[in-house]
Amino acid sequence: MLSVLVRIEEAIGRALLAAIVILVFVAAITRFFDYPIVWSVDLAQALFIWLCFFGALKGLRKRAHIGVDYFVQKLPVPLRRGLDLLLAVIALAFLATMAWFGIKLTLLNWQRTFGDSGISYAWVTIAVPIGCALLGLILLAQIAIAIRAGKLVFSPDRDEALAEHQEI
Repeated sequence: MLSVLVRIEEAIGRALLAAIVILVFVAAITRFFDYPIVWSVDLAQALFIWLCFFGALKGLRKRAHIGVDYFVQKLPVPLRRGLDLLLAVIALAFLATMAWFGIKLTLLNWQRTFGDSGISYAWVTIAVPIGCALLGLILLAQIAIAIRAGKLVFSPDRDEALAEHQEI
């Protein structure tokens, strides 16, 4: 089931990127011929926001986000593990806060239209709570695996116990 969700996530990401490229290309061509499609750039921007969250999902799932751990690597393993879990919980709290305020923002912007596209701005802002909720679910799964295996959540030098669950 998890591999199906990962494939769906990646397919959506590819589709969003393809749609953005096509929209921007068509907008440039029609503008060249003095028949601009004014809504295409707005729609491409809206899709880009969604694409950013789908990219973040893939990055978190593969543990590919940048981390500065020069000093953390010098700590003893038990302290490093505790700090790692603390940072993961802080990240979860941040994602929950962003999701909460994203919901409030979405509800405030339901009547507002996005640029010249005519679509509700809520379709743009709802990417924040949905994206944060999905990121939070991935992070929760990674925390559970790390606790069960007695390993680190974010560490780039993860061992076999986390490497086999890298697709979460």
